[in-house]
Amino acid sequence: MAAGDTAVIDAIREGNRRALAKTITLIESSLSAHQAQAQEILDRLLPFTGKAVRLGITGVPGVGKSTFTESLGMMLVESGRRVAVLAVDPSSTRSGGSILADKTRMERLSVDERAFIRPSPSGGTLGGVARKTRETMLVCEAAGFDVIIVETVGVGQSETTVASMVDFFLVLMLAGAGDELQGIKKGVLELADTVAINKADGDNVEKARRARKDYENALHLLKPASPNWTPPVLTCSARDMNGIGEIWEVVLRHRDVMTQSGELMQNRRQQALSWMWSLVEEGLKDRFHHHPEVQRRLPGLMRQVEDGTLASTAAAGRLLGILDGSGA
Repeated sequence: MAAGDTAVIDAIREGNRRALAKTITLIESSLSAHQAQAQEILDRLLPFTGKAVRLGITGVPGVGKSTFTESLGMMLVESGRRVAVLAVDPSSTRSGGSILADKTRMERLSVDERAFIRPSPSGGTLGGVARKTRETMLVCEAAGFDVIIVETVGVGQSETTVASMVDFFLVLMLAGAGDELQGIKKGVLELADTVAINKADGDNVEKARRARKDYENALHLLKPASPNWTPPVLTCSARDMNGIGEIWEVVLRHRDVMTQSGELMQNRRQQALSWMWSLVEEGLKDRFHHHPEVQRRLPGLMRQVEDGTLASTAAAGRLLGILDGSGA
C-alpha cells in the first residue's frame, strides 16, 4: 500500500472528516483505479469495524422520517454518541433525490461535528447503491461513529436491502390515515424489529394508541424472525421528542438479547456471506456485458429473439456459451 493510503487510514482512524469524505468519494467512483484504491483502504480498515450499532429505518410517505432521524440523532450525540446517517435511494435519479432534501431539513444534525450525513450516490441500480452504502458504513465505523443509521428512501426492494445490512430494523408508521394496515406490505412487517407510530401528538394521540393495537394484532399473526425477540409496537412524536428515548432503549435491549443468544454475530456473518455472493453476481454480470464477443453478438441475437426466429432459451444458451468457449 502506498504511503499516502497509510496516511489516509491513520487519518480516518483519528476521525478526520476530510479523509473520511475523500475515501467515500473513492468508494462512489466508477473508475477502476479508484475502486481498487478504495478496496485496499477498506481491507486495512476492516479490523476496526463492527462495533457500532447498525440501525435501519424505513417509513411510509409523510411519516416524518427525517424529523425522527434528526430527533434521535440529536438525542444520541448529546448523550456522547457519534452518529452517521446514510441512505439507500436507488430512485434518486427519477425522483430528484429526496435524501438531499432530508439533509437540508435535518439542519441541527447536519452541522453537528458529532454527526455525519451522507446522501446515497445518484444513479445506479439498487445493488450498486447498496454496495456503496455498505462500504461507507464500514468506513464510518472505522472513523469512530458508534451509531450508523441507514435510511431507505426508495421503494420496492430497498427495505429488504437495508434490513440485510443492519442489526435492527425500525418501521415508522402513521396513525389516522384510514385503514391502518392498508398499503403496508406484509414483507416489511416481517422485517421489523420494532414498529413505531410517529406523530403521536395533539389530536393524534388517541389515533396512535388505536393504531398501536392494530399493528400489535397484525404482528401476532406473523412468525417472528428471531425466536428470542418479539417486535414491540411503540408510539412517538419526533416533533415533541416524546418516545424517542424509549425507542432507543428498545434498540439497546434488542442488541443485548441478540448478543447473548449469539444471533448478532451469526446474523452479521450471514450478511457478510450474502454480500459476498451479491458482489460475485454483480461482478459476473458486469464482466459478461463487457465481454467483446458478447458485445459483438448480442445485438443480432436480440433481434432474432424479438423477431421470433430464435427462442429466448437458445439465445441465452449461446450467450452463456461464449464465456466457456462453447457458444456456437
